[in-house]
Amino acid sequence: MKLLGRLLLAVLTIAALLYGGVVSYMYVNQRALQYDPSGPVIALADTTLTRATDVAIPSGGEVVNGWYRAPQPGKPTIIYYKGNSQSFSEEHERYEQFVAAGYGFVAFDYRGFPASPGALTQDNILEDALAVFDWTAAKGGPIVIWGRSLGTGPATYVASERDAEALLLETPFLSAVTVAAERYPLLPVTLVMQDQFRSDEWISRVTEPVFVAHGTADRTIDVSNGERLYELAANKDGLWIVEGADHSDLWDAGIWSRAEAFFQRALSR
Repeated sequence: MKLLGRLLLAVLTIAALLYGGVVSYMYVNQRALQYDPSGPVIALADTTLTRATDVAIPSGGEVVNGWYRAPQPGKPTIIYYKGNSQSFSEEHERYEQFVAAGYGFVAFDYRGFPASPGALTQDNILEDALAVFDWTAAKGGPIVIWGRSLGTGPATYVASERDAEALLLETPFLSAVTVAAERYPLLPVTLVMQDQFRSDEWISRVTEPVFVAHGTADRTIDVSNGERLYELAANKDGLWIVEGADHSDLWDAGIWSRAEAFFQRALSR
């Protein structure tokens, strides 16, 4: 019996050491695991955005780089908060569609992403998000906010701190730590995760109308995140759930027509 007890103690000790090692590794490397700041930056000249301009917006003693195009009279400017991978410039086809419909837009890379040097942290992302909003607001005119994936965190935060006309959230998380807990249920992610993006707390302070879009086959952020976040919104406008759509399928599924209708409703209130 003593031998069995020693063997059991040894197994438990090894398991505890392995578990502690995994937790320590994830804690030390968590931002490398959480973010994917890679990919080329497409030059503005290589798009059809002939009247857009490169902009460098001050933030936290540094700058974030992006593109800006003023809207046509009577149209708002869309501030677009990008997702978790590659440069904002990869989505230039979206901005081209915005401009074709008369909307202005601002799109940019958070510090630490390809076009904007700097440290990639939640604090910096939120600071960058506010700086871009304030820079845009200083130009005058209505503003609507569009956040996609990771960008739904700063988009929700900005809407809770500033006044815009509308908040559109494409494939949002309830919080980043919720997604991490769903992905790693055996790890104490709530205790060790630094960049938690608590959209579930920020949305309680959002007074703008909120529209949420998600797909039932989303393998990156489960659709239940979008559904639960929408339920917390005080000013609900619409919840669009696309059957069979994965994380990057909503543009092809027609989110732009839904977004336009939403923005028009918000501006007519």
